[in-house]
Amino acid sequence: MALGIIIGLTYTPVMIRLLGKSEYGLYNTVTSTISMLSILSLGFNSSYVRYYARYRKDRDENKIWSLNGLFLIIFTVIGAVALACGLFLTNHLDLVFDKGLTPEEYSLARILMLLLTINLSLSFPMSVFSTIISANERFVFLKLIGMIKSVLSPLVSLPLLLMGFRSVGLVVIILILHVVNDFICIYYVIIKLHNKFAFSRTEPGLLGDLFGFTVFLAINIIVDQINTNVDRVLLGRYQGTGAVAVYAVGASLFGHYQHLSTAISGVFTPRIHRIYNEEPEEDSRNTVLSRLFVRVGRIQFLLLALVASGMLFFGRKFITLWAGSEYGTESYYVALLLILPATIPLIQNLGIEIQRAANKHRFRSIAYLIMAFANIIMTIFLCQLYGAVGAAIGTAISYILVNGIVMNLYYFKKLHINIPLFWKNIMRIVIRLLPAFAVGTVIWRFVEYSSVPTMLLLILAYTVVYLVCALTLAMNQEERNLVLSPLKRIKARIEKK
Repeated sequence: MALGIIIGLTYTPVMIRLLGKSEYGLYNTVTSTISMLSILSLGFNSSYVRYYARYRKDRDENKIWSLNGLFLIIFTVIGAVALACGLFLTNHLDLVFDKGLTPEEYSLARILMLLLTINLSLSFPMSVFSTIISANERFVFLKLIGMIKSVLSPLVSLPLLLMGFRSVGLVVIILILHVVNDFICIYYVIIKLHNKFAFSRTEPGLLGDLFGFTVFLAINIIVDQINTNVDRVLLGRYQGTGAVAVYAVGASLFGHYQHLSTAISGVFTPRIHRIYNEEPEEDSRNTVLSRLFVRVGRIQFLLLALVASGMLFFGRKFITLWAGSEYGTESYYVALLLILPATIPLIQNLGIEIQRAANKHRFRSIAYLIMAFANIIMTIFLCQLYGAVGAAIGTAISYILVNGIVMNLYYFKKLHINIPLFWKNIMRIVIRLLPAFAVGTVIWRFVEYSSVPTMLLLILAYTVVYLVCALTLAMNQEERNLVLSPLKRIKARIEKK
């Protein structure tokens, strides 16, 4: 995870400068448009984990093989639909972009759209194999191939950019790496995990139960895509690719921020479904899940608070030196407007899988659907008034209202998660980190600097102060062990040698 973030932060400014503001904005506009077609997955990936956990508990391999075959058929059909939709958009770009692009940008957009459509249509059936690996909790393997892909992508893309292939070269590399990744996953599932795919008759009533479960997951997928991509699409339509580029710089930092949280919570998905299948007593189950919710949330907050506060104190100067002076102020506000409100759902995203495991995800789907429409309406008006910052404001308001208030009430009242205990723990951490925040505030307000080495030294100094406060004041003993145990093992190995 750290390697992926470092590579992303190193590679992105190079890509921005080699592509230029206009083409970088176009690249983000097209990728955001195609990404919105991922709503066609309808949440079936999460459904697989639910049913796999149930069949594994019963040790029924035949049902697992039939489940594999059923999902491969479903996602192959979805891939075909995605291909048709993408080809339609490729030939009717004016439906999406209106007059936001120049004729040259329309021509380039068609090529990018076609290549990304092919990539997306292939990714649907291939996602079945990575889902199977995840359901088997082989996270080390998934993270390893993800890390290799993160390293290879910029290493291969950078020479192509320097040779003049520009955004088309980037998309071709993405397509090739995804295909290679897919073949590796296929090999791992069939050869290493010994999974089979049976296309015989499935369990009676499974399809109806499956679609009943996924219909509200589909709404969640739609909402996530709206919140992730609609800002850039609307900016491309009303403000042009320059505004998209400004937004994309802030959003790229927000993407790394999200990844820090989901990389932690994602490994708990199979465990949550196991708890629901193996713990019949409701009170006992709620107690176990509340403890897990608080435990994971604390760890996520300790990590995210460092990044969020660092963005607040150093973000404007960092973006100016990192991406260029033309992005500094606006992209900084975009990043803050996305990062700070989203911290609430990001430290509580374990609740999403708890809802799904309990089959109580309908309310969230409806609440998020209302939020998504409100976000679209606000963004249409605000992006025309305030550009990229206006688009981010609409998303920020949506996060605060729905995630900060509505979902916390639902977790407490309906899922019986101990939300007061959760926020008591978070506030205790915040209070104990105040000395670190005070140091960051002093640097922010009173220290002037204009060079990268000075900025990195100040960031390092703040990080050290934060870690000292976290280890000595904010963390409990279990959290200290999570940090110190690997260091002790490394020290022991060095001394042994």
